[in-house]
Amino acid sequence: MKARRSTSGLPRAGEATSGRSNPLGASTGRRARVRAWPAANSRTRTAARERAELAALQQGVRFRRIFVVLVGAVVAVSALVVLLGTIGLLNETRSRPLTPSEQNQYKQEEIARRWQAWPATGVFPEEVKYLGLDRAQQYARRVGIAPETECGKGVDASVAGVLDSHGCVTLLRATYVDQTSTFVITVGVAVLKDEESRVSAGEQLGQDDRVGVLPVAFPGTVTERFGTEQRQRTGWVGAGPYLVFSTAGYADGRTRAAIPPEEILHSELWPAAKSVGNQIAYFLADPPKVPPCTQGNVC
Repeated sequence: MKARRSTSGLPRAGEATSGRSNPLGASTGRRARVRAWPAANSRTRTAARERAELAALQQGVRFRRIFVVLVGAVVAVSALVVLLGTIGLLNETRSRPLTPSEQNQYKQEEIARRWQAWPATGVFPEEVKYLGLDRAQQYARRVGIAPETECGKGVDASVAGVLDSHGCVTLLRATYVDQTSTFVITVGVAVLKDEESRVSAGEQLGQDDRVGVLPVAFPGTVTERFGTEQRQRTGWVGAGPYLVFSTAGYADGRTRAAIPPEEILHSELWPAAKSVGNQIAYFLADPPKVPPCTQGNVC
């Protein structure tokens, strides 16, 4: 007798169900598959790692901002220093009017370097004006220029000590004759280190007309008999950093001892020699034309 089925299509109680398909499409004889979810502590570690990475990223961003700010500050300070330096340099080098102090310094420096800047013929011109009898203008003629020498070797010993103690640099000498070739005149230019030294040296020298520059004679000329014993008088004049010495005698070789004292004092010889020395001193210390501005004539 066949078993009766339930009208609902479902097996009755007690009917075997093995081997029958599950109406939902899965065999009732297999274990159901369950999705594995990560453990709670794994999710915590992932979140912590993400937070750490975010914190590191934020810290790196902050460091980069600080670095950019520092570099910007250094660049700004450097630019400011360069700008201030450029402005200062422009102010220093731009042409401007000379102050009175700068004008005076310019004159002193120009005069002090003339003995080197000028040729020997500039220091000792070929002809030098002087006043003769009745104040007639005459010209002394240069016979020769001596080699540059040490100060102590071109003057008397007493004068050499004074010059050396005040820093004498060198001594220049040349010999002239008057217009009639009767008088022989040696002019010596002692170069001191500055005008103050020259003034101090002059205060110690005094005016002893028996000592001063040593004569320079040139063989084969009218000056060849002019020596130390032939000096009739000597003297000097100050000009800038220079002491300009003069000494004179007769071309015929007469000594000082052979000339009566009154003739020495009233002779035309010494005024002529003194005038020649003064002219050379004037050339050396003549104030130069000072430019009105630091860079020429345009301020």
